[in-house]
Amino acid sequence: MTTTNLATVHQRRALLAVCCTALMLATMDATIVNIALPDIGSRLHAPLSGLQWTVDAYSLVLATLFVAAGSLGDRFGRRRIFRIGLTLFVLGSLLCSAAPGLGWLIGFRVVQAVGGSMLNPVAMSIVVNEFREPAERAKAIGVWGGVAGLSMALGPIVGGLLVSASGWRSIFWINVPIALIALALTGRYVPESRAPHVRALDPRGQVLVVLTLGAAVYAIIEAPRHGWGSPVTIGTLALAAVALLALLAAESRRAEPLIEVRFFRSVPFSAATVTAVAAAGALSCFLFVNTLYLQLVLGCSPVEAGLRTLPMAAVAGLCAPFAGRLVAARGARLPLVLSGCATAAGGALLISLSAHTPWLLLSVAYALIGVGFGLVNPPITNTATSGMPRAQAGVAAALTSASRQVGMSLGVAVSGPFLAGASAAQFSAASRPVWLIVAGCGVCVTALGGLATSRQALARAAVQRVRWDGQNAERELARSGQP
Repeated sequence: MTTTNLATVHQRRALLAVCCTALMLATMDATIVNIALPDIGSRLHAPLSGLQWTVDAYSLVLATLFVAAGSLGDRFGRRRIFRIGLTLFVLGSLLCSAAPGLGWLIGFRVVQAVGGSMLNPVAMSIVVNEFREPAERAKAIGVWGGVAGLSMALGPIVGGLLVSASGWRSIFWINVPIALIALALTGRYVPESRAPHVRALDPRGQVLVVLTLGAAVYAIIEAPRHGWGSPVTIGTLALAAVALLALLAAESRRAEPLIEVRFFRSVPFSAATVTAVAAAGALSCFLFVNTLYLQLVLGCSPVEAGLRTLPMAAVAGLCAPFAGRLVAARGARLPLVLSGCATAAGGALLISLSAHTPWLLLSVAYALIGVGFGLVNPPITNTATSGMPRAQAGVAAALTSASRQVGMSLGVAVSGPFLAGASAAQFSAASRPVWLIVAGCGVCVTALGGLATSRQALARAAVQRVRWDGQNAERELARSGQP
C-alpha cells in the first residue's frame, strides 16, 4: 500500500470518527434526558405530560426534519449543513442548560433538535459518499449502526452520573465541548460534497409531515388531561388523519417528493420501516418507564438508576458491532429474529414488576432489552436499502432513521396515559400495559424480520429496483436533453 493510500485510509477513518461523534451526540441526547426527568420534574414543577414533551419535543423534530435536512446537504453542501447543525446543537444545548422554566426548556429542545436533524442524515450521506467500495461501505455502516445503538444505551448511565454530580442542567453541558471538537475536526477531515442531482425541496410535504406527527403525538400525550372523548383530543386526532391522507395524496403526485411513497411497495423497505418504529418504540417505553420506576418506586439516586441499567448498555454495546458482522456473514434475518425474541422476552419479564422484584430478574430483563436493541439497527438499515436503487439508498436510510425517531416519540407518548395520576405505590400495576406493549413490539420485530428477508420479498424488491433504475435513467436523460 502506498503512502497516499495510507493517508487516504487514515483520513477516511478520521472522517468516520467525526461523523460518528455527531451521531453519538444527536442519538444519546434522545435518551440521556430520560434519567434526568425526575430531577427536572422536581425542580421545574413539571407534570408527567411536561416530562413527556421534554423528551418528545426533541425526537419529534428529528423525525419531521431528517429527510429535509439530507436534501439541504445535497443542495448547499454536506459539510456546510453539517457545520450549521453542530453549531445549532451547541446553541440549543447551552440554552437548555439555562432554561428558567419548563416551557423554555421544551422550546430550547426544539432548537437543539433542529441542529440534531442536520447531523445524522447529512453525516450518513458524507460516509456513503466517501466510502464507495461495497466492502468498505458495509464496514462503515456497521460501525455507524453500532455507535447508534451504543449511544442510546449509554445515555442513562452518562446522564445518571451527570445528574447526581451537578443536577439536570449538566446533561446539556457535556454536549458543548464534544460538539466543538467535532466542529473543529470537520474542517480538517470532512471534504465538501454535493449530490450530482439535487432533489427539489418539498415545503408542502414538510408541513404535512409536521402536522401528522405533531397532532398525533399531542393527542396521545394530552388525552389524560383533556379526556379521550373531548373535542380537543378527537379534533387533534382527526387533524392528524386528514394531514396523513393529504400527505399521501400530495407525495404520490410529485416527481421528487419528500417521502417516496413508491418505496413502500417494496416489502423489505416497508417491513424495515415498521421494524424501526417498533424497535425504537420498545426502547423508548423502557427508558421512560424504567427511569421513573427506579427513582420514584425504588428510590434510587440518578447515578444508581443509571448504573442499574448497565446490563442493558453493556450488552447493547457488545451486540451492536456483532450485528454488523452477522449481517455481512448471514444476512439480516437472523439478527432481526434474535432481536425481536430478546425484546419480547425482556418485556414479558417486566410485566410482573413491583417494588420487591429481585435484582437478578431485573438484570436479566435489562440484558434482554439490550440484546434486542443492540442487534436491530444494522439489519434495519441493510434491509431498507437492499431493494433500493443506488441513487436512492441515502433517501431510504434517512426515512428509516426518521422512523426510529417516530418510534421514540410514540413510545414516550403511549406510556404516559397509563402512568398519569399513578402514585409510587400504584406505579407497578399501572406500568404493566406498557411492558405488554414492549413485548408486543418484540413479537412485531420477529415477524417482520422473517417477512422482510423472505425469498419472495427479496425477489420482488430486486425486480422493483431494476424498474426504478430504468425510470431514474429515463429522468436523467430527459434532464440532459439527450434523445
